[in-house]
Amino acid sequence: MTFDSIYQYNFPTTIRFGVGASKELGDYLIKNKLSNPLLVTDSTVAQLSFFKDIICNFEKKNISVEVFSEIHKNPLKSDVYKGTEVYDGTRRDAIVGIGGGAALDVARAIVLRINHREDLFTYDDLIGGDVYVTNEVPHFITIPTTAGTGSEVGRSAIIADDETKQKKILFSPKLMAKIVFADPVLTMELPAPITAATGMDALTHNMEAYLAKMPHPICEGIALQGIALISQSLEKAVKDPDLDSRGKMLIASMMGAIAFQKGLGVVHSLAHPLSSLLDTHHGLANAINIPYGMQFNIAGFEDRFKYIARSLELKEESGEAVVDYLFDLNARIGIPHQLRAIGVKEDHIETLADLAFADFAHPNNPKPVTRADFRQLYLKAL
Repeated sequence: MTFDSIYQYNFPTTIRFGVGASKELGDYLIKNKLSNPLLVTDSTVAQLSFFKDIICNFEKKNISVEVFSEIHKNPLKSDVYKGTEVYDGTRRDAIVGIGGGAALDVARAIVLRINHREDLFTYDDLIGGDVYVTNEVPHFITIPTTAGTGSEVGRSAIIADDETKQKKILFSPKLMAKIVFADPVLTMELPAPITAATGMDALTHNMEAYLAKMPHPICEGIALQGIALISQSLEKAVKDPDLDSRGKMLIASMMGAIAFQKGLGVVHSLAHPLSSLLDTHHGLANAINIPYGMQFNIAGFEDRFKYIARSLELKEESGEAVVDYLFDLNARIGIPHQLRAIGVKEDHIETLADLAFADFAHPNNPKPVTRADFRQLYLKAL
């Protein structure tokens, strides 16, 4: 596959993929009689040249645009409320999420809140809140700028409580974007550390989705192909990026997000508390923890790890070979092996273990994970 042409995929929503796809946004809005979009992004993306080009293109087409970029690295409920106020106060008619996982999660949560005005966490999927998502939602479009979360093709948003920092899941099929403009060019200038962290996030999604206990053979096939694409392209994307490596990572990221509707597991439950307690980048938290989480899962699931090893084209088709690969890959792309390197201290372990055990991801892990297991995994990674 080459990435200098624009392709259209229609799974799970319409995806316009290829170099220059993002430039189609203005014409798409006009075609759909939308003239007042709210662009939701983060403060870094808002300063980039391609983002400014989008604004200029809108002005030429007489599209009135408002930008909301007051977003925390790990999104909070207050971010969503502020964005909703901007949407209401400036009379918008569509929402465009542009950025990585944080921006797209906040954009999707604003989409929900526009016509659902109970407390935001009333709609928490973990307490059955999805049944209350009954009203129409604004027209929603996504443009990814990282190859990590794959949130552009998702139906959920992870938002934390401002006070407790506990993460909640807002979910509904209504929250899927009408269309995704996936342009590898927008990821070309992503710094190496962010490329590495977001890429390992995508790998974690694919691996955990493949192993998750909920049966879903379609997602499993997608996950294995996502793993293969990442093994072929992540190191190149970090060290010497080109359109081929960036394009493969962007596809693999979306594949991971499609696959993890099957579920996630122990690695995400280890990672989420690091983000909420210490504000660690989500991808980096996953990257450091994935070798330890995968090692925990090997016993009893050796056949599963054989297929992962095949996707990685490893000489030895075993779980231990997969774990060795993960440690080696992290080393090659500049990810530390230990949590100490990102500021985790022994004093944090008990709180982290409590939060991890309370997390929503590990019930779909292929084997049960106790609080004692989480504590031991944190200590091992420390």
